[in-house]
Amino acid sequence: MTTKKIWIVGLVTTVMIALMLLAGTPSVAANGASADVKIDNFSFGPQTLTVSVGTTVVWTNRDDIPHTVVSPDGVFKSKVRDTDEKFSYTFIKAGTYPYFCSVHPKMTGKIVVQ
Repeated sequence: MTTKKIWIVGLVTTVMIALMLLAGTPSVAANGASADVKIDNFSFGPQTLTVSVGTTVVWTNRDDIPHTVVSPDGVFKSKVRDTDEKFSYTFIKAGTYPYFCSVHPKMTGKIVVQ
């Protein structure tokens, strides 16, 4: 084997080991999982969702009419979301976060962050 080939094999091996080590290292996105809430038939499902701190919750409107996702204390507030549009919020603090649809205020849900 020539010196050039040995150098290339050594470099490739080093890069592969580094990539394997980095793959095992949690990234910012990996620290917080994601969870989904479906908006359908004038309801949020699940109505109560329990997640860990750092989780990003994604609401997806599966209804054929517009809805919003609004926290009564102003922590988060979506614009009106049409069918298949999404809204997301990352919960960085433990607590209970009620929310509702401002277009249909009887639609309510709750996120519990532990």
